[in-house]
Amino acid sequence: MRALIQRVSQASVTVGGDVVGRIDQGLVALIGITHDDDEAKAAKLAEKIRNLRVMEDGGGVMNLSIADTGGAVLAISQFTLYGDTAKGRRPSWIAAARPEVAEPLVQAVIDELRALGTPVETGIFRADMAVDLTNDGPCTVLLEL
Repeated sequence: MRALIQRVSQASVTVGGDVVGRIDQGLVALIGITHDDDEAKAAKLAEKIRNLRVMEDGGGVMNLSIADTGGAVLAISQFTLYGDTAKGRRPSWIAAARPEVAEPLVQAVIDELRALGTPVETGIFRADMAVDLTNDGPCTVLLEL
């Protein structure tokens, strides 16, 4: 399981011209699922996202998490995080889990974040999404379990 985390001052996701998710200060989490992922990894990823200390404190140091600041998460499924570009020019998607496996695990991450008290907005699984964000910092971190 992978999540590309971006600290943002604002973010939104649009599907078919309609905004389906929007947050102010918080994190965008692009979530990729592979074949050996399970609900235990989903719960662990949610905890890591919620407690990742990338938010600035009063001194401008990344000492706080969204659990501390009350920030939100915009969670978006992103199978391309498992693209393999080691050979050739076209990525291989073999390491990405099939949609019927990935969708419930992405939802498990979202559900666990919400259970932990984190406000979560989402995209729509398998939709053609336009993600608009202002990366704050910039700050981007790859989490991998």
